Amino acid sequence: GVIDIMVTPVGRRAPARQVLGAALSAVLRGGPGALARVVEGPAELLGRALFVHPDGSYEGGLGGVPELDRTATGEAGALLEAGRTGTVRVQEDGSYCPGGLTLFVESSVPPPRMIVFGAIDFAAALVRVGKFLGYHVTVCDARPVFATGARFPEADEIVVDWPHRYLRGTETDARTVLCVLTHDAKFDVPLLEVALGLPVAFVGAMGSRRTHADRERRLREAGVGERELARLRSPIGLDLGARTPEETALSIAAEIVAARRGGTGVPLTGSRTPIHRDGRSASAAA
Repeated sequence: GVIDIMVTPVGRRAPARQVLGAALSAVLRGGPGALARVVEGPAELLGRALFVHPDGSYEGGLGGVPELDRTATGEAGALLEAGRTGTVRVQEDGSYCPGGLTLFVESSVPPPRMIVFGAIDFAAALVRVGKFLGYHVTVCDARPVFATGARFPEADEIVVDWPHRYLRGTETDARTVLCVLTHDAKFDVPLLEVALGLPVAFVGAMGSRRTHADRERRLREAGVGERELARLRSPIGLDLGARTPEETALSIAAEIVAARRGGTGVPLTGSRTPIHRDGRSASAAA
């Protein structure tokens, strides 16, 4: 393979010094942001930087025409929203067509959230897998006797509340995955009514095919539309022949990865599907 290494000297009078300081401060605070720098282009623009906040505002500038800053802000904001780092090619006048400028955009975002509803043995295994995959994992259950730190020591957060009420009040984004393991209509239906209306990455629910059919009927009666129902992945997980909680957690995690990255879930042996997908391929597949 090939790796490119970028070295950025930051002297006292460097144009990007203040912007880089703001970016480092945001990272240390754990806040999201995207740093865009010119890595290829005219000598007078090389090393110029701007730092984009989640609300679309930015600090610094690339030193070209105002349209260039606006274009860079839009491109960096899109990568920030997706939690991705990458390069973008634009014209020096700010137009979106690939041209003489290459911007390197570094996104800094907090870990994506995995919220597991239902404090059962399968949930304990899924929490461990979720942490392994880099998620900030929350376990939510309305029953305090089950939702305890002793049962879920690896969880980042344990919430005792009705699942639908908690989901309405907590922060989610386009990277959040929701795993409904409660397997009880009085919890599942009101929770999924809320979940299927949110712009999250994944909504899955545990249950047999009979349970799923009954759940869909109840959701339709509650007014959930077909478009929202099509987002529900149930029974949750890929067909791996899983039996134990750990194997089931693996199958759930595999489906989450496939859904987020645009994978098919089929064996690579004998298939012609690409082994690696870039962000655009995954987005198109999703």
